[in-house]
Amino acid sequence: MRKELIFMASFLTAGLTAAFQLTSEAPGDAVTIIAPTGRAKAFWAQWRGPSGQGLVEGTGYRDSWSDPEGILWRVPVPGSGNSSPIVWEDHIFLTTSYDGGARLSLLCFSTEGRKLWETFVPQEGVEHAHAKNGHASATPVTDGQTVYASFGTHGLVAFDFDGKILWQRKLGALDNYHGSAGSPVLYRDSVILYQDHRGTAETRSFVAALDKQTGKTLWSTERAATTGWGTPIVIRAGARDELVVSSQHRVNAYDPATGRELWTVSGNLFEVIPTPVVAHGLVFCASGRAGPTLAIRPGGTGDVTETHVVWKNPKGSPFVPSPVVYGDHLYMVNDMQSVATCFEAKTGKLMWQGRLGDAPREGFSSSPIAMNGKVFITNDLGETFVVEAGAEFKILRVNRLNGRTLATPALVGGRWYFRTDKELLSIG
Repeated sequence: MRKELIFMASFLTAGLTAAFQLTSEAPGDAVTIIAPTGRAKAFWAQWRGPSGQGLVEGTGYRDSWSDPEGILWRVPVPGSGNSSPIVWEDHIFLTTSYDGGARLSLLCFSTEGRKLWETFVPQEGVEHAHAKNGHASATPVTDGQTVYASFGTHGLVAFDFDGKILWQRKLGALDNYHGSAGSPVLYRDSVILYQDHRGTAETRSFVAALDKQTGKTLWSTERAATTGWGTPIVIRAGARDELVVSSQHRVNAYDPATGRELWTVSGNLFEVIPTPVVAHGLVFCASGRAGPTLAIRPGGTGDVTETHVVWKNPKGSPFVPSPVVYGDHLYMVNDMQSVATCFEAKTGKLMWQGRLGDAPREGFSSSPIAMNGKVFITNDLGETFVVEAGAEFKILRVNRLNGRTLATPALVGGRWYFRTDKELLSIG
């Protein structure tokens, strides 16, 4: 029996079993992610799909494959990059990097695997980046007419569906020791992203909203954090919308229309990558390098650390992969130890832990996908662990691709779209 089928040894449970209630207050008004509506719901137009949370609706998706079984087509992807593919109708978009970041581009493929076009981005110099992060880690976002992609210090760029650059906004020289990675999100008529870095007097850390049509800054709010690689989310908490940023030391919420800070919660570690997820009236934030996980009730004002943290687990959260909430449970993978964990989302009660294969340090980068009673967790070796959703740990199978896989897949119309270090593949 392979190691991935072995239940997690008890010596790793010490920190994770310490989840505790900080408040007995029930969640107030409904809290939901603000997700695309209309036709956008049918596609995978942003980081982590229609919900921005890694949840997939619909049926017809394979849950078993092994290269070449189940692979409909595969096509080489030039350069290198970890950005996830996004899909709109018959177009697939992803970013890539050449020559150690000296050339950056947006690629477009058809959903049948044909390369349609590639557009290079005007740039000056090369932004420093960690070898694993690279220079093309931010996932694009589209509204069906324009594709928006962040290239870090080289700016946010808007493309039409034929590859023409509509505008490019450089937001200053960025100095993040692992490079840039956070993905932009759309909200009404704006595109929002945050960039935490060590900064200068001219370019400090910020969260900003740009006009979708022109790239003009609608608002920009300075941040105190000096490092971070995450993606924000926009939620509706009762009667108001909130932009939630989980980064260095703190979770901050802003008014997405003005950039005004609404509330803060302290408790994160120094390095934070995972995207927050939302369910059961709570926002769940995982702090990097096996740090704490926070379950926060949004809707407050000022520093709400003592009043709005519903539960907290002190150790074991992911460094890179984002968590997923599916049904009543919060699932995450500690990529420092290759350990999956399931909590009861409302209370923080530990349901189970389990080993996923061997335990290389930082062995998972792709974020989990949940659908049809299963949670799919892919490691950097291209192994996808299919875990039964629920209160008991059970690995149903392990699917394998012959390629290093750091990007989160996209799922549309019964097909998986995986990006490996060398290829784009369709599974169906």
